[in-house]
Amino acid sequence: MDLATEPHILAIGEALIDIVTPASHPEDAKEIPGGSPANVAMTLGRLGRPVALSTWYADDPRGRVIEEHFSASKVVITPESKGATRTTTANALIDENGAASYTFDFDWNPTPPIPVAETALIVHAGSISAAVEPGATAVYEAMIAARPHALVTFDPNARPAVMGTPEAALPLVEKFVAAADVVKVSDEDIEWLTRGEDVESVIARWLALGPRLIIVTRGKKGGLAVS
Repeated sequence: MDLATEPHILAIGEALIDIVTPASHPEDAKEIPGGSPANVAMTLGRLGRPVALSTWYADDPRGRVIEEHFSASKVVITPESKGATRTTTANALIDENGAASYTFDFDWNPTPPIPVAETALIVHAGSISAAVEPGATAVYEAMIAARPHALVTFDPNARPAVMGTPEAALPLVEKFVAAADVVKVSDEDIEWLTRGEDVESVIARWLALGPRLIIVTRGKKGGLAVS
């Protein structure tokens, strides 16, 4: 295997168009390609790491923007990714304090199974693609398929607008936690998912599910990594 040319990192999840709209000036809305797993792939591509992205978007103008944006950062988008009826959008309404509230027009229904090449040494998944059915099941099955030969990482990146109540979201998130080797989560994610449970208690419970490492980002407080 030639790691210089063969993608050995696979990111699975949404690539979408963020429609960033200032509440005070909605006429100034801007459309920006994004998506949590897609941005992970983009960053790796810009760092020179051979990376592929398995996503779900349409053959429409916004889909072509996504292709151009991520391909420019040397991300290989898998052929089966282009099959959606429309490219997902996230309308981010920015208030006067700079905080965003999101409204999603979401199409996440990748044709299962999501292929995971044996050359993949790291497989990353998460965000709303791991929370919206029927696609979430395909993401989970891809993570399980990758475990014999890859390091599996997961980032819940909680989005209440599409995940429903914390009581509904937490069991699904913990199912994915149990399938991962490394979990990255923010303290805000934990706060919402558990309705304020102590962070250290959540870390201990999640480590007992099977991951080898939990990384919690805490804003100005810095990161916390527990094995």
